[in-house]
Amino acid sequence: MSLLELRNVQAYYGTILALKGITLDVDQGEIVTLIGSNGAGKSTTLKSICGQVKTMGEIQYSGKEIAMQSPHLTALDGIAHVPEGRRIFPRLTVKENLEMGGFSVKSKKMVKERMEEAFTYFPRLKERVNQAGGTMSGGEQQMLAIARALMMKPRLLLLDEPSMGLAPVIVTQIFDIIQELNNRGMTILLVEQNAYQALHIAHRGYVLQTGEIVREGSATELLADAQIKEAYLA
Repeated sequence: MSLLELRNVQAYYGTILALKGITLDVDQGEIVTLIGSNGAGKSTTLKSICGQVKTMGEIQYSGKEIAMQSPHLTALDGIAHVPEGRRIFPRLTVKENLEMGGFSVKSKKMVKERMEEAFTYFPRLKERVNQAGGTMSGGEQQMLAIARALMMKPRLLLLDEPSMGLAPVIVTQIFDIIQELNNRGMTILLVEQNAYQALHIAHRGYVLQTGEIVREGSATELLADAQIKEAYLA
């Protein structure tokens, strides 16, 4: 059984059909990436998993049906979502943002331990622990958004466009950290505009067009596909 299974999932914004019956799987320990043009339905897929949009169809996580479940319950089940645009709390310090990420952790000692663990991935955040999140660079804010998600100790991490708007050197750092998280056992579903870089760290991928999956395969297969190269890797 896969850790995450979507079966014929449709998603709606009001009466507008954004996902037209997609089916995909994410196995424990994988990085799976979703690629496609803007408006293809990639972010909507992540929002559907988190219960942020109206859906029909089956969404199972670790054998449990979670379609249309309240987002906070999905987070408590072990799914952490790092949304597009980071969405940190700009007026709160790095420390306060991380504490918000650990909202469900009752032990102050455990919150501190998880914060220190997050700092091992993002030492720059430790240097800015008392700095307001909104005053940091885009790359630092992305690091904070991911670190905040890690405070939940998720089994499944949903990443939406983590490289958007970042300098190439920072993008490399972010992808190195994503790969390290996976090497340590975390399962990751990655939405990424930089399809070339995403496929280089992913195990498998799905290609979305206008709310439908039109291609799937191993990352190696997708990287070698002439049509994928022309459309997304040029």
